[in-house]
Amino acid sequence: MGASPYRYVRLDMTSRQQSFTTAGTDFEQVQKTSPYFSVEGSYPEAPREILVGREIAETIGARVGSDMELTWQPTVREADGEASDDWTPGAVLSGSAKGFGDAMVVVTATLDDEAKIAEIKIDASTQTPEYGGRTAEDALFLKQFIGKSLPLTMGGDVDALSGATVTSTAVVEALNAARAADAAAQPKTTRYRVTGILVTGGEEEGYVFMSTDDLQALTGEDVLDVAELSVSADEEQLNAYAEALTGNGVTARLVKRVTKSETAVLGKLQALVFLVTVVVLILTMICVSTTMMAVVSERRREIGLRKALGASDNSIRGEFLGEGMFLGLLGGALGAVLGFVFAQVVSVNVFHASIMFRPLLLPVTVLVSMIIAAASCLMPIKRAVAIDPALVLKGE
Repeated sequence: MGASPYRYVRLDMTSRQQSFTTAGTDFEQVQKTSPYFSVEGSYPEAPREILVGREIAETIGARVGSDMELTWQPTVREADGEASDDWTPGAVLSGSAKGFGDAMVVVTATLDDEAKIAEIKIDASTQTPEYGGRTAEDALFLKQFIGKSLPLTMGGDVDALSGATVTSTAVVEALNAARAADAAAQPKTTRYRVTGILVTGGEEEGYVFMSTDDLQALTGEDVLDVAELSVSADEEQLNAYAEALTGNGVTARLVKRVTKSETAVLGKLQALVFLVTVVVLILTMICVSTTMMAVVSERRREIGLRKALGASDNSIRGEFLGEGMFLGLLGGALGAVLGFVFAQVVSVNVFHASIMFRPLLLPVTVLVSMIIAAASCLMPIKRAVAIDPALVLKGE
């Protein structure tokens, strides 16, 4: 029914000293695989438009139509060989590590002719300004690194800045993991417009969502972490699909809680609908039979006169049976249309998915309705045929 790609990265909002998990996805597909998402506003349609979770929106005061500047801090990329291979004289190194609140701290260092640190720059804009943020400006803290060879040890080669132990440790870890700087993987900041606030009641409210194209343009990387598939099938078929997909670095996992709960709800709903259908059919037979009985009583003199003039019992039966079956035809056709509309509303509101109209159900529904109407007319017809024209014409 739908397939949504996801890639998760950590982006920073430096103006608020906040860091958010951001998901790149296809919003058209998300509406198919996650129809329970409730959006205040609208889904992004144009480039540089984002969807913000309600939790984040409340934290930073974001609203529909407002702008957000998000910064991507590149993490250390894996490469062949040890990091020390890049610790060569004159090299410019770049590394990053998680600091306070899991926000990234980025460090750039230039080595001298002896492969010792000649210059260091720290980007701690994601850290608290009064504590971790001071690591980028404190002269005494920065001076400790000058003339030192990598790798460094915290507490040995470098002492932590008072009140900023976590950030100081992140700086040392970033340097030790640093590699030759890649010009294409430098921090990048882009302004986005908020088109909607996402409300789900789950962890998605703590995420920022943007298109995969926007995330690729920001990070320069075209990769995926997860693909979410919405498949209409029973549990046995889903297990077969999962086994077929697993392999070559791909792991398929069923969201069993959803499938089992929906199956249980669907089973109970079917039982309830079946019970209601039986009750409605019984009430319908009673109503039709009562109505036809009243019609026979009102037309008693007419029936008696027709029989006196030579009308056969079969003609009387055919007339009332025809009327009943015609009512069944109209009721069945109207009921099929209204039933489909009702089923569509229930499906959308309960299961967040639309249903397909099955043309074969229309003639079956109309036929069942006509049979029920015909069966309901048997007793009134029997009473009509039993009318004695002599008694009717005498006024008795």
